[in-house]
Amino acid sequence: MPKPASHKEDLARLPNLGPKSRSMLIAAGINSLADLQRLGSVAAYVKVNRQSGKASLNLLWALEGAISGLHWQEVAREHRTSLLLALEDAERCA
Repeated sequence: MPKPASHKEDLARLPNLGPKSRSMLIAAGINSLADLQRLGSVAAYVKVNRQSGKASLNLLWALEGAISGLHWQEVAREHRTSLLLALEDAERCA
């Protein structure tokens, strides 16, 4: 029977996320792809930024890319406006 992947291994398999991004996610209590999908990229970004205060918008593009399977640069190019509007709404409601 295969050993279940640890949270760290689960996040390590996601595209667009390097070690620093994964550490920031874990510090914010986002430990798996399931956690990230449940929150969505914008809420996850807000949670990470509240925890660390050091999240750049590149992390938002990377989180959306990790969920959608797109490269973060494509997300930044194609979905930037909708993500920024969603982020503005999320921050206003918080």
